[in-house]
Amino acid sequence: MKQHLIELAKPIKLLIFDVDGILTSGTLYLSDENIEIKGFTAQDGLGIKLLQKTGIEVAIITARKSNSVKYRMESLGIKHVYQGKLDKITVYKKLVEKLNLKDKDVAYMGDDLPDLKPIRQAGLGITVSNAHEFIKPYADYITTSPGGRSAAREVCDLIMKAQGTFDAVYNEFL
Repeated sequence: MKQHLIELAKPIKLLIFDVDGILTSGTLYLSDENIEIKGFTAQDGLGIKLLQKTGIEVAIITARKSNSVKYRMESLGIKHVYQGKLDKITVYKKLVEKLNLKDKDVAYMGDDLPDLKPIRQAGLGITVSNAHEFIKPYADYITTSPGGRSAAREVCDLIMKAQGTFDAVYNEFL
């Protein structure tokens, strides 16, 4: 891991995720009854739970609104869930203020234009390997995994490694 990336990840106290294209592949499945169905990977979920064990807050800011997101975030114990938010930077700023944090304490992970302002504002801006090409130059880190395929787990591990909590958390499984 590059030293610059370690320095950006060390102070992180809040990790904010977009949903579509980050925690899912970005493919939208709609039933004939117009019910939206999303696929989440279990590895991302475990990574989020492990990161939370280290005291890091996790939040979601997504432009779309679906019950599957609500249920998945509840199952992961994520308290800060903002759905139907096209203006993500306003929600980002209010959440950072609510938690009494500074931008350097925040990592934001998104993949497309609505995520650009929070990626640039956060102390650690992250995108995925399959993000829109316009976004990548603005990210501090681009995951090797694509969105919906354990990219969130990669970021959770990165933060824990930078903060020195990775070994303790993972060694509990030995």
